[in-house]
Amino acid sequence: MSEMRQAPNAIPAALHRGDDELPFVESEPGVLVKLVQVDIPTGLWVVRTRFAPGLTLQRHLHTGEVYAFTLSGSWRYLEYPEINRAGSYLFEPAGSIHTLHVLDSNTEPTDVWFAVKGANLNLNAEGKVEAVLNAHKMLRIYRKLCADMDITNPPVIGA
Repeated sequence: MSEMRQAPNAIPAALHRGDDELPFVESEPGVLVKLVQVDIPTGLWVVRTRFAPGLTLQRHLHTGEVYAFTLSGSWRYLEYPEINRAGSYLFEPAGSIHTLHVLDSNTEPTDVWFAVKGANLNLNAEGKVEAVLNAHKMLRIYRKLCADMDITNPPVIGA
C-alpha cells in the first residue's frame, strides 16, 4: 500500500495495514514479530509479537515508555506478580527493568502488541548493557528477515 500525499493544510489521512499485509518473522527462537510502524525521529516502534510457551527473554531496560496490550495467551515479568492475559493492558514507564516470561501452561503462542518509545537495552547478569534495540535497528532487522523470506519492501508505516 503506498502512502497518500496530502495537500498543504489538508487533514492527514489515516494509515491502515491489514493483518496479511505484513509478515511475522522469527527474530529469535520462539519469538515472531511483525513490525507495523516506526518513527525514527521520535524513536517509536510498534510491533505485534508472538511468544512460544515457556519462553523467557533477557532482562532489559527501556529508555522510554512502553504500552502493551495482550491479545491472547499469558505472560508476566519475573520481577512483578501480575499476569498479563488476553485483554490486559500494561504501561511501562521509562527506566523500567524487567524479564519477560511466557507462562509454561500456555498451549498456544502468546500474542502481544507493543508500542515502544526509545531503546530496549538488554542487560547481562551484572546489569551491563549487552545489546541495544531501537526503532532504526528494529526496522533494519525486520527488513532483512523479510528479505530472507523473499519479501521485499514490507509496507511498514513510517518506513
